[in-house]
Amino acid sequence: MRRTILINPAIKYDIEQQLARLPDELQRRVLDYAVALASGRREGTKGSDLLKYAGSISREDAQEMIQAIEENCERIDYNEW
Repeated sequence: MRRTILINPAIKYDIEQQLARLPDELQRRVLDYAVALASGRREGTKGSDLLKYAGSISREDAQEMIQAIEENCERIDYNEW
């Protein structure tokens, strides 16, 4: 017995247009991502598992990281794209 699959035609068209622009390797990555989304599988680490690291960075190191982020990550390079 086949399941009826409901796909928004406009979204399907847009996806097909974008996929057509990608090489096979990237098309496979898109497929893998779609499969992961459909399966409900979640990757990554739960926040509760990271609690053991809380407080492991010194105040000085944390301040240095904050400063580096503020100085280097909040700039927009309009010519980059």
